[in-house]
Amino acid sequence: MLKNYVKIAWRNLIKDRRFTMLNLLGLSTGLACALMIWLWVSDELGMDKYNANDAQLYQVMQNIPEENDIQTTEHTAGLLADALAAEMPEVQAAATVLPASWFSGKGIIGYGDKKLKAGGQFISKDYFKLFSCTFLQGDKNSVLADNNSIAISDELAMLLFHTTNVVGKTIEWSQNEFNGSYLITSVFQKLPSNASEKFDLLFNFELFKAKRPGMKNWGNSDPSTYVLLKKGTTVAQFNQKIRHFLQTKDKEDTRTLFARKFSDKYLYGQYNNGVQTGGRISYVKLFSVIGIFILAIACINFMNLSTAKASRRMKEVGIQKVVGAARTNLVIQYLGESIILSLLSLVLAIGIIFALLPAFNAVTGKTLELHLSITHIVTILAITVITGIVAGSYPALYLSGFKPAVVLKGTLKTSAGEVWIRKGLVVFQFTLSVVAVAAVLIIYRQVNYIQSRNLGYNRDHVIHFDIPLEMDSLKLVAARSFVDELKAIPGVVNASSYYHNLIGGHGEIGGFQWPGKDPSKDINFANLEVGDNFLETMGIKIKEGRNFSPNANASNEIIFNESAIKSMGLKDPVGKTVKFWDRQRQIVGVAEDFNFESLYQTVKPCFFQIYPIMPNILVRVKAGTERQTIASIRKKYEAFNKGLIFDYQFLDEQYQALYASENRVAALSKYFAGLAILISCLGLFGLAAFTAQRRQKEIGIRKVIGASVSGLVVMLGKDFVKLVALAALIAFPLVWWIMNHWLSGFAYRIHFGLDVFLLAGAAIIIITLLTISYQSLRAALTNPVKSLRGD
Repeated sequence: MLKNYVKIAWRNLIKDRRFTMLNLLGLSTGLACALMIWLWVSDELGMDKYNANDAQLYQVMQNIPEENDIQTTEHTAGLLADALAAEMPEVQAAATVLPASWFSGKGIIGYGDKKLKAGGQFISKDYFKLFSCTFLQGDKNSVLADNNSIAISDELAMLLFHTTNVVGKTIEWSQNEFNGSYLITSVFQKLPSNASEKFDLLFNFELFKAKRPGMKNWGNSDPSTYVLLKKGTTVAQFNQKIRHFLQTKDKEDTRTLFARKFSDKYLYGQYNNGVQTGGRISYVKLFSVIGIFILAIACINFMNLSTAKASRRMKEVGIQKVVGAARTNLVIQYLGESIILSLLSLVLAIGIIFALLPAFNAVTGKTLELHLSITHIVTILAITVITGIVAGSYPALYLSGFKPAVVLKGTLKTSAGEVWIRKGLVVFQFTLSVVAVAAVLIIYRQVNYIQSRNLGYNRDHVIHFDIPLEMDSLKLVAARSFVDELKAIPGVVNASSYYHNLIGGHGEIGGFQWPGKDPSKDINFANLEVGDNFLETMGIKIKEGRNFSPNANASNEIIFNESAIKSMGLKDPVGKTVKFWDRQRQIVGVAEDFNFESLYQTVKPCFFQIYPIMPNILVRVKAGTERQTIASIRKKYEAFNKGLIFDYQFLDEQYQALYASENRVAALSKYFAGLAILISCLGLFGLAAFTAQRRQKEIGIRKVIGASVSGLVVMLGKDFVKLVALAALIAFPLVWWIMNHWLSGFAYRIHFGLDVFLLAGAAIIIITLLTISYQSLRAALTNPVKSLRGD
């Protein structure tokens, strides 16, 4: 019986090759798209889940109340981990981590004449009780033996020594005040690809505390704090207990705490007014839905084409029923045909995936691979079989429901219900297509707005690179002289230095005192530590007062931005004195607000304080002279930093990297919208062909009595255009709701109007007309004699 079903299915597939190819192309494209999205979604959902203690591992977050907002940050006090471990019975272990990303740029590791840039992370004593780490040499305890012991990754060991057998060797480390010689006591295996934040070296956090005494008071917010909760602990109850934990250390502290699962950091990183509002998980959900919809469109094509050509199989069904075939047997047969077609589509889809995966990886910034492991094979086959069953379910039920007496007489007529179902499926397909096109337009406009928005500073023609900075006074003078020498290079407009970066990650400071301050009010200010000429180099304008003095007195001066002065409530701020870190500084100027963080956030209060030299160098290059000027800068750099490769980046590129997710969403949305339209049009092409074939004699008669070609084309196409127009009307409110929800995450966003809907609707209608015009023209131009004969 099974063999007979397979034979019949195969014969039917090859009998009508054109429509088999349409179905095959539609299903394979849908499957390929869905499977690539599945690979991407699986990779995203697996990020940061490499720890054995993942279920119990949490990061302690901090909410900072501000005037009209609550800022959420993952940076907490350096004393917090030890205090929670000692005072909270729910905490099995806790660790303090100062991640490599906290530092502005990488440090320099040297051995002999060889130097490499690397990222160092500082960890406290219980770090390995929380986080999984495999050691190839040494052990987890030796790395924390003393302040001069370090562990390095196997990857870094191979680059520096060409072997991992390096325990006992001494390296030189250069990064701010942590410069010095360190003994390698262990070698760890580099973190897996699903770790969102990586590091090359591990240092003892006690060293950081020794160099940064501010870590020993509760007012700082630099490190990250992680806790391993005991099994059975309810996180909601734990959050209630730690909420006001900081007030037990300082009654005037307004910060509150809560715990977030460590592996949620990557996907759920967006907070608004102290509430988790999304993050990358939004894109995971979005593309999961897109994958399902594209597969649904491909299935709808199959249903429509199969039911449309049902008239060709009426007699086959009637004869099978007459000779005793039960409806169940027929359903199985037709579902079998659908599954066979799906399996054939899978073969083609896998070929498409292997061909497109490199390009897909380039767009997504990943290194996805289609491993034909048992898990992947089972998952792929399950998706394919389910697709086959869904696609073939309606045709199978429809065909198997024919009554033999009616079909053998040839009196079967298309029911109104069948027509409406088919039209409904077409409307559903094109509703999704219109949504996709309109969404692409809006995403493109928002991304373009982000890229072209005036940020309050000029990022064009500015290159950024870092230099190793040592606290030795002679070396600091040399570093400052290096920046001065850069300014003398022809083609260099200006140069300066700064700490952290201009796209976020700034340290924040509270506890400021100023004239007329409300004692119950505290403000956290972003701390922008800059070198000479920073504001001039970046084109940041002074609204009131002046820039820093070009002399040593500048260390006692401070400049705030407009938002800071407004939050402080200061009138005529220039000349007034503020106090923090037990130091008094005079306000010499007020800078115009500028976006020093992402456009997901409004401009926050910030201040500038000046230092002679900082590790990050900014150089503004004269337009049109980039190549020769950068070559000159390279020579200066390599002379100043012997053994190091000059590694620079344009500031504009750094800014674009901040919105890598948005740019990828824009690119992927464009491709997925194109695929949705392509698959929908394949189905429409087939339906137009069947319509023309079914109305062949009617067309012949109309031509004989004088109907024009244009009139026949309009007659055949108007029903499809009506359906697509209806789909556009249904899609518009959906687009408005979905895209407003997405745009609400931006503090600075576009506002779209009717033009977006009109463009999307017009585009789909034009594509529809182009799709059906071939079949309509072909039918209209056919010789009426042939049409009436049924040739």
